[in-house]
Amino acid sequence: MARVFNNKRRLFTGFIYSRRSVLFPSTSTRSIETLAFEEARSPSHKAVPDYSAFVLHGLMGSARNWRSFSRNLASSLSTSSPPSDWKMVLLDLRNHGRSAGVSGLNPPHDIPSAANDVANLVKSQGWSWPDVVLGHSMGGKVALQYAMSCARGDYGSSAKLPKQLWVLDSVPGIVNPEETSGEVEKVLETLQGISKTIPSRKWLVDYLINLGFSKSLSEWLGTNLKKSGEHETWAFDLDGIIQMFDSYREMDYWPLLEHPPKGMEIVIVRAENSDRWDPHVTQRLESLNRKRGDESEGKVSVVVLPNSGHWVHVDNPKGLLEIVIPKMSSIV
Repeated sequence: MARVFNNKRRLFTGFIYSRRSVLFPSTSTRSIETLAFEEARSPSHKAVPDYSAFVLHGLMGSARNWRSFSRNLASSLSTSSPPSDWKMVLLDLRNHGRSAGVSGLNPPHDIPSAANDVANLVKSQGWSWPDVVLGHSMGGKVALQYAMSCARGDYGSSAKLPKQLWVLDSVPGIVNPEETSGEVEKVLETLQGISKTIPSRKWLVDYLINLGFSKSLSEWLGTNLKKSGEHETWAFDLDGIIQMFDSYREMDYWPLLEHPPKGMEIVIVRAENSDRWDPHVTQRLESLNRKRGDESEGKVSVVVLPNSGHWVHVDNPKGLLEIVIPKMSSIV
C-alpha cells in the first residue's frame, strides 16, 4: 500500500560548530506527496535564503547520506568570501528513502521521470528554481537530464537553468556492462534473491559478507532496512531501482556536455581512485575541459578529487568541499 505523507509535519534540529562557536545549519525534514526531502540552511535569520542548491543521491542511497556534507557546505558558504545564505534541499529520488511508494510517482521508472519529479517538486512548493544542482552517481545523470529538459522548455516557460551543475563521479555516457566491475549488477541480483522479509540487519550483513561482499558495502546496504513487524524489509522499491539502473546505463549526455546551455557551467568531478572510469572516457572529458567555447554556450569543467573512491562524500568530504565552495561562491 502506498504511504500518504503529512505535509504539515516538520522536524527541526540544531547543530553546534564548536570550533567557531556558531550554529550549524538547521535541518528540517518534510514529507510530501511528490518527493520527500530535507533542508539544510546557512545559519542566518533570513526567512528566504538568497540561493538554493539541490542535492541528488545515487542508486540505493537517500537524502540522509548527504546530510553531513550539505550542512558543512551551507555553513562554509555563509562564512566564505563573499558570504552567502544558502538553502540545501536534499531529495529522496523516486523508489528511494521516504519517496519509495509515494502515490503519483508512477512508471516509467527512468532517469527522465526522476528529473521530472525534481521539477514537479519546485512547482508544488512554489520555490524559486535552484541556482545549483549537485548529483552523485545515478543522481549525476538525473541532474544532467534535469538541465537538458529545462533548456528544452519541458518544464514550462517559468523554469530557469541552474547556474552550476555538479556531476559527482558519474559517467555521462552509455555504460557498457562489459567495461565495469559488475559490482552493482551483482548486488542487485543478490538482493532479488533475498526474501522481502529479512530477520535482522545483522543477519543481512553477515549473509552478504559470506557471499564475498565487503564489510563496508554490506553494512551500508543494511542501512537501507526498515522495521516491519518482527522483521526488517527494504526501505527502497527494489524493482523500481532496477529499472532506474537500467535507464542510468542507457542514457547518453555527451551531446549536452559538448554543447552546454548558455549561462550554465557543468562541473564533472572524477574521483581519483574510482573504478567507474575507462581511459577513453577520461580522455574525452579532458578534451571537453580544454575546449574553448564562445559566449553562445555554457562551460564544462573537469576536476579530479584526490584520495577518493566512488563514495566522494565519505572518502574525502574535506577535499570535495574545497573544490565546491570556491565555485559556488563565484556565482554570488
